[in-house]
Amino acid sequence: MYIHRSTEQTIKKVAESFPCIVIYGPRQIGKSTTVDYIFGDRYRVVTLDDLEDRFLAENNPRLFLESNGWPLVIDEIQKVPQLLDEIKKVIDKQRLIWMKADERPQLMYVLTGSNRFELQQGISESLAGRCGVIEMASFSNDEKQGKEEQLFNPDLSQLLKCERKLKEYYHTRKEVFENIFIGGMPDVHTGKAERDVYFRSYVATYIEKDVRKLINASSELQFRNFISIVALRTAQELHYDDIANSVGIDVRTCKKWISILETSGIIFLLQPYMANISNRIIKSPKVYFMDTGLCAYLCKWPNSEMLADCAMSGAFFETYVVSELVKNAYAFNMDPKQFLFYYRDKDQKEIDILYVTPEKITPIEIKAGITPVKATKNFSVLSKYNMEIGTGLVVDNCERIRAINENAYYLPVYLIP
Repeated sequence: MYIHRSTEQTIKKVAESFPCIVIYGPRQIGKSTTVDYIFGDRYRVVTLDDLEDRFLAENNPRLFLESNGWPLVIDEIQKVPQLLDEIKKVIDKQRLIWMKADERPQLMYVLTGSNRFELQQGISESLAGRCGVIEMASFSNDEKQGKEEQLFNPDLSQLLKCERKLKEYYHTRKEVFENIFIGGMPDVHTGKAERDVYFRSYVATYIEKDVRKLINASSELQFRNFISIVALRTAQELHYDDIANSVGIDVRTCKKWISILETSGIIFLLQPYMANISNRIIKSPKVYFMDTGLCAYLCKWPNSEMLADCAMSGAFFETYVVSELVKNAYAFNMDPKQFLFYYRDKDQKEIDILYVTPEKITPIEIKAGITPVKATKNFSVLSKYNMEIGTGLVVDNCERIRAINENAYYLPVYLIP
């Protein structure tokens, strides 16, 4: 059974504006399935996993495109990046035809890729101005529950409206951590694959197909260890020297490998908020795994009960909330790095998330317990920015929105889309 993705409407909207769209995302999160659902009955579909198609694309890109025509879906485009130059030529030629005939442009190519690291330069050089780019991630909580996803708005009045509609979606702490433990990979969520077997294969496939060309062959074992070390530091500030020392690599290699994880959608780096007011802000980003199930597997937690009771439970709960906010942004074709930040200064005052708009800053704390004490104690530091401060939120596992004081409220985690 097909599970609808929140990004479907975004894909259709972007497809109306460009002759080519590129859909990025980690392996096995449902890119091909979603594209097939939207375009499969009208577009020819070719996957470059097929050796014969890939051989033709590599050796004669022009003939490959001529023989398949358009509209065309090309899956795993990163395997033959030299196709991008030829796609540019076809698009430019067709654009001229449409212009002379005064016809409306159409979508010609849908490209999917699981390794943005390899494709970024090619897309920016060959298809600049000709393609729309869309990010996808594993299932969000809303998608898993079949809810219609709404763009998250931290405004209290909007959250109260959502609460009235979604009361039946409350989950106990036990259920929340079961959800965190399973994660959002489609095959694991739907029960098509046994969780541990799936993730073991996933890590091996990711390294073999996406990473091997980017690192020395002799470093594969170190890279496996590296991923696990990063997983153990989810929801923490990223210190390259600490990770490098733990893995036994130099800092330069560590930075490159972090970049590989980020561009392939495995992790998200949350940047500190900088407003050029003080040099006392810590500049290191915080690292979050995008799929909590994969993160828990790499950390070797055997079940959700132990995960909920372990010393990392708060870090996993925070990772879950941040990853859900990032997925929500992707679903509406927004860049989360434009409005999601964190705050920490040298006095160790920290706020988990700052939701920043041109008009105001909304502070958000994330706590794995229920009604945590003194969760809003650092919100007052934001007054130095001379911006409107939105009603503060403390995300926890409570059942309903409740006031803490006149400036802050508890927010149930189920209201995070």
